[in-house]
Amino acid sequence: MSIRAKVDEDLPTEVAERLRSAGHDAQTVVEQRLAGAADEALWRSVQHEGRCLLTADKAFGNAQVFPPGTHGGVVLFRLPRESRAGYARLAELLLATFDLDSIGGAIVVITPDAVRVYRGP
Repeated sequence: MSIRAKVDEDLPTEVAERLRSAGHDAQTVVEQRLAGAADEALWRSVQHEGRCLLTADKAFGNAQVFPPGTHGGVVLFRLPRESRAGYARLAELLLATFDLDSIGGAIVVITPDAVRVYRGP
């Protein structure tokens, strides 16, 4: 099965390309002309389109602002040192180790060492 995802502008296009290659419907903030939009406007767009959000913006990992179970999912990419290649590798790791069909409502944090899933209390 495939997911519908929106890739934030803080991640390279390679992340969306990896998702598309795996059969997922991935749109980017840049492609949709939302670059520079406030987080609130981006979140409304994600919700309206019924997508999960892939981002490196830690603000979207705040479970009090974006409570698990109330959205299509958030995947927070975390690297010790940001790089295009590093984010692309995290996308590959996510695809290889996480069942994206289960992303709905979750906040997922992916690092080079682990995938952590938060679904709330």
